[in-house]
Amino acid sequence: MTEKRYDAVVVGGGPNGLVAANHLVDAGWSVLVLEAQPDVGGAVRSDRELHPDFVHDTFSAFYPLAAASETIQSFRLEDHGLRWVHAPAVLGNPLPGGEWALLHRDREVTAALAEAAHPGDGEAWLRFVGLWDVMGDSVVRALITPFPPVRAGLSALRRLPSAGGLDFVRMMLTPVTDIGRQHFGGEAPRILLAGNAGHADIPLDATGSGVLGVLLCMLGQTVGFPVPQGGAGMLAHALADRLRAEGGEIRCDAEVTRIDVEGGRAVGVRVGDERYAADRAVLADVVASKLYGGLVPDEDLPDKVRKQMRVFQLDPGTVKVDWALDGPVPWASPPAHDPGTFHVADSVEQMSESLAQVTAGAVPAKPFLLAGQMTTSDPTRSPAGTESLWAYTHVPHRSAYDAGAEGGEVRGVWDRDDCERFADRMQARIEEHAPDLASRIVARRVLGPREMEARDANLVGGAVNGGTANLHQQLVFRPVTSSWGRAETRIGSLYLASASAHPGGGVHGAPGMNAARAALAHHRLRAVTRRTSSPR
Repeated sequence: MTEKRYDAVVVGGGPNGLVAANHLVDAGWSVLVLEAQPDVGGAVRSDRELHPDFVHDTFSAFYPLAAASETIQSFRLEDHGLRWVHAPAVLGNPLPGGEWALLHRDREVTAALAEAAHPGDGEAWLRFVGLWDVMGDSVVRALITPFPPVRAGLSALRRLPSAGGLDFVRMMLTPVTDIGRQHFGGEAPRILLAGNAGHADIPLDATGSGVLGVLLCMLGQTVGFPVPQGGAGMLAHALADRLRAEGGEIRCDAEVTRIDVEGGRAVGVRVGDERYAADRAVLADVVASKLYGGLVPDEDLPDKVRKQMRVFQLDPGTVKVDWALDGPVPWASPPAHDPGTFHVADSVEQMSESLAQVTAGAVPAKPFLLAGQMTTSDPTRSPAGTESLWAYTHVPHRSAYDAGAEGGEVRGVWDRDDCERFADRMQARIEEHAPDLASRIVARRVLGPREMEARDANLVGGAVNGGTANLHQQLVFRPVTSSWGRAETRIGSLYLASASAHPGGGVHGAPGMNAARAALAHHRLRAVTRRTSSPR
C-alpha cells in the first residue's frame, strides 16, 4: 500500500472542506483535500447539462450568508476570479390576487411597497430593520462561531439595551408566524418572513423559525442575495484556486473509504489501495450519518457516539426542477422590480399547511416552492432574452400518503415516474401566476432525492442541510449531545467540518472554519504539553 504524509487531510471538497483547508494552509500546514466527485464544490456547483447555452446551479444558488460571512470574505476570493452580482430585487412572492410581496435591497423601497399594500407597514418595516442595524452583526457572529459564542455574546449584551433589551430576545425566540402578526398588518411582510423561515424544516409555528426568518430577510435587506457571476461553481473554484495558490493539494475522483484510527486518534485515510497519513488532523466535510456510519470503522467509534447516532435525524428530502426558457417568466402580473429569488405560496397559512404535510410524511398537495430566476440575477447564465429558471421543494423521505393524489398519485418512492409527476405539480404552482410558462420551456430537468445523493453523497435522500434544523438537533445537540455543538469528535484529531456540525446548513463556511480552528488549537495544546512534560 502506497502512503503519502500531510499535516492534515480534509475529506470532502465542498465549501466547508475548502474553507477548512484554506485556513490550515494559511497557518503553514501541508493539506490535502480528497473529493469523491470529478470536481470540487459539493452542493455549490453549476453545469450545462440541461442545455449547452444555459448555466444551471446544480444545488444551491443564492448566497446571503456567504456575503455576510467574515470567514469567506477574509479569503479575498475576488483575487481568484469571484464576482458577486445581484438581481434588481432580492426576493418576491406572487400572491393570488396578482399583487407581489417584494423585498428590495433598498429598505426605503421595501417599506414603500409594504406601505402601499397596507398603511402602517412601511414604518413598521423600517423600525424592524432599525433593530437589525443595532443587533445584526452580533447575531450573525453568534450563530456562526463555535458554541458557546462568548465574544459575540458579550457584544450582543452591550448592544441589547439599544434594541429594546429582553423584548428583542423574546422576539427572536417567537415563531415566525407570530412575529408577522405582531409587527405587521398586511400579508406582504408576513409572507416574506415566513418564506425565508421555510428554507429550513422548522415548523413555522415553532421556536427557531423566527430566528431564521428574520435573519434571511434582514440579510436580504443589508447584503442582498448575491450570486457568483458565471454560476455557483465559481465560488467553489475560487476557494480551490486560492488553496492551490497557497500550496494546498486537491484530488478529485478520490473517494475516501475509511478513516484509520489508532490508539483513539485519527491518523490517516484510505482511498482504494492508497493511504494518506495525517500527522496532525483529519477534517471530515462529511454528513454525520456517513462519518459515524462506516467511514470510521464501527469498532473505533466510542459507545456514546454510536448510541447517540441512533436518533440522529436528517432534514427532509428535496425535489429540484431546472428549466431552460426561451424568454422571461411570463408573469400574468409582473412585479414592480424583478426578483432573483421568488417563493410560491398562496398565504402564510397555506405555506404552513404545505410544510406541515411534509413533516407528517405526506407528499404535499400544493408544495411551497423556493425558486430562482438566474439570468435575471446574472445575465451570463443564458442568452439575452432567455431565462435560466429553477425551483425546489422539500418532500418526506418516506411517504405515508399523497395529499394531492387527485391530480395523479405520487407514491413517495422518488423513482423517475414519481419525480416527473411531482415536477408537473411544482410547475403547475408557477403556472398559477405565469399561465403561459409551458410555451417558453426549451428543456426541463428533474433532480429527485436519489439523483441529488448520487451527485453529492452528503445529500442523503436529498437532505440538503446536514440534519434537521429543529431545536433538538441544534446548538449543543448538533449532531449529537456529546459533541456540545463543537467540531471536536470523541476521536482524537478527528474534526467534523460539515453542515452536520454547528451551526448547520448554509454556505457560510462556519463548520469548516470552526473545525480548522479546533485542529490548530489542539495541535498547539499538544505541543505545549510535550514541551512541559519532556525531561530537562
